[in-house]
Amino acid sequence: MAATRLIPMHVIKGQTVAHTVHERLSYAINPEKTNSGQLVKAYACEPETAAGEMLLCKKEYETYIGRSEEKKGDIVLYQIRQSFKPGEITPEKAQEIGYELAMSFTKGKYQFVVATHTDHAHIHNHIIFNSTSIDHTQKFRNFLGSSESIRKISDKLCLENGLSIIEAPKQGPSHYGKWLGDKKPLSWQEKLRQIIDAVMAQKPPDFDTFLKLMMESGYEVKQGQHLAFKAIGQQKFTRLRSLGEGYSEEELRSAILGKTVHTPKVKRPYRKNPDKINLLVDIQARLQAGKGPGYERWAKVFNLKQMAQTINFLTENNITDYEKLVEKTKAATDRYHELSQQIKDLEKRMAEITELKKHIINYAKTKEIYTAYRESGFSGRFYEANTE
Repeated sequence: MAATRLIPMHVIKGQTVAHTVHERLSYAINPEKTNSGQLVKAYACEPETAAGEMLLCKKEYETYIGRSEEKKGDIVLYQIRQSFKPGEITPEKAQEIGYELAMSFTKGKYQFVVATHTDHAHIHNHIIFNSTSIDHTQKFRNFLGSSESIRKISDKLCLENGLSIIEAPKQGPSHYGKWLGDKKPLSWQEKLRQIIDAVMAQKPPDFDTFLKLMMESGYEVKQGQHLAFKAIGQQKFTRLRSLGEGYSEEELRSAILGKTVHTPKVKRPYRKNPDKINLLVDIQARLQAGKGPGYERWAKVFNLKQMAQTINFLTENNITDYEKLVEKTKAATDRYHELSQQIKDLEKRMAEITELKKHIINYAKTKEIYTAYRESGFSGRFYEANTE
């Protein structure tokens, strides 16, 4: 179960490119972390001289483009961190997988060093590759989706080697140890929302009491054009209007007066249509319809991605053979028809209840009049007087 993260490495503040490259690589190949240097492997350079060789490649690139690239904002290296589940893999196998990941992702165009660290409970790789290509004609561009590409390559290698994978990885950047159980600290805004929810649950009788309870909860109150709060240790005030729907001063005042109900904000997890599988493109049919070679190349890549997505879906749902797929499909279909019938029955029952409710209301409205009509001996005059 490998977790991956791509980290761009900029020039260290106040230092040179040369110092940054030496510093980053020295940390990665530290003998105390890599079994006396035995768990270090390099491509297109030697581990001992990797920093110098990468710097030489950068100098050749500067000669090629005719200007210096040593800027404060420059990315001089990229690092892939790949960490494995404790007890699931040996350091040697981890390094082998790390090397294959680096080669597959860089396509052999960039120098890299793979250093496998064993100084923590989870074995992990530091894969550092040069931002300048080996032929010194281009620099690596961190494209949109590069982190996801690394994860997919890593997952593929893990599955091929009988290792588990993270079946529902979280979207967005995070520390490579998050999946081991660490929790991301709450933002100041989220903390403020939770305190407001707790205070509102106490049902303060007026807004002044609400502010008093907020101060008792450790918040400093700033009143002015925009009401704001600041917690202990927080540098800047947080305005209520920045907390989103349901947390503005007007909405809170309305809830305190009982005009509306305050509902705590629920954070919904991001999902990227994980269960949606697109159909493959019929390339031959499209070519016959007049599409060109460019479309053919795109369609082949698209189909490969869809097939990979299908394989991931089958793996995540433990569908290992056709019989199991048929079985799961039949079960899902039967469940769908069962739920559809339940919905129809409930809708029919709701219609009956609605009709019964109407008659009950009419009976309640006319009960007393009918009783009086009966006591009058069903008088015609009484009937005429009470007929609308």
